[in-house]
Amino acid sequence: MTPLPDRYCPVDGTRVAARSLAWCCPVCGGPLDLDFAPTPASLKSLSGRVNSMWRYAETLPLAAPSFSLGEGRTPLVPLKHGISAKLDFLMPTLSFKDRGAVLLAELAQRLEPRQVVADSSGNAGTSIAAYCARAALPCTVYVPTGTSPEKVEQISAYGARVRVADGDREAAARQAREMADEPDVFYASHVFNPYFLHGTKTYAHELWEDLGGRFPDVLVLPVGNGTLLLGTALAVAELYTAGLIDRRPALYAVQAAAVAPLAHAWAEGADDLADGAPATATVTPTFAEGVAIPRPPRARQILRAVRESGGTFLTVTEDQIRHAQQDLASQGLYVEPTGVVGWAAVREGLLGTRSAVVPLCGAGLKTGLAGEPAGA
Repeated sequence: MTPLPDRYCPVDGTRVAARSLAWCCPVCGGPLDLDFAPTPASLKSLSGRVNSMWRYAETLPLAAPSFSLGEGRTPLVPLKHGISAKLDFLMPTLSFKDRGAVLLAELAQRLEPRQVVADSSGNAGTSIAAYCARAALPCTVYVPTGTSPEKVEQISAYGARVRVADGDREAAARQAREMADEPDVFYASHVFNPYFLHGTKTYAHELWEDLGGRFPDVLVLPVGNGTLLLGTALAVAELYTAGLIDRRPALYAVQAAAVAPLAHAWAEGADDLADGAPATATVTPTFAEGVAIPRPPRARQILRAVRESGGTFLTVTEDQIRHAQQDLASQGLYVEPTGVVGWAAVREGLLGTRSAVVPLCGAGLKTGLAGEPAGA
């Protein structure tokens, strides 16, 4: 079995041993990164490999899974206006989060904790519950008040214990972290644990392969905690460093206007969220519950990744989200409101004539049609 890489804090450099159950930097309390710099395989050498995200084994810190649900290799289809969409809702649990959840469950299985705990507004929780079921790991998922009943039902169906926090997304995270601090508990955090990012980066490796070894001008990505955007940035850096692409695509980060802390920081030219901002904040109701994150822990990394790519931040209104969901449905694609924010931005003509791809991240069956914003 390949040795696990150590983790480290990107802020102060503190290192955390590979097999430690510590979930954050012991000095600053921030999220961790992975001491892992892989070299991806060439396009030609991918031919004939397994038709899942595990075909990119060279780039994954856990390259030999003991279990899989066939995650990855989702279709790329054209939409209107010359834009294409990658259908990442066509995954085992109907969400792109499966890309990262399978790595967290695989890691947990190797570390053998007595319990796995996670917090989520829905999709990450369903993914982690499913892969813990596959790995026969006991799992508890904390969700905020107002989480889609369909997502709560899905988490429970996998055999995980659901704990509904008395409060918002931040309250669910606090309660999960309290449990994570108990002995022999593995915190399957899609935000703090870097293995999740190394799973989501396969989205971009697939896209690069789908397009014959290149990227479009722009990758449009929904951003709440930024796991898909940061994973994409990792993949782009790997491919560029290996000489497999000669230019990097611009990353366009999209937030719901109702909860857009990163877009506001970007507009102010800031490198991070304001230090004086409260640890919790009142979240305005939004259809896009999955990106309604008032203080993303990796905010500094997200802002830097967008800036270094030559990209920008965009925001979309509730009406634009609702209309985008209906527009996609009219094209045969039933996607949850959070998953359509990229298309909502694109269909407003904000990219001009630049080529772009948007991810459709979660199935509409998880939430239904946008009616009243989540939390209203």
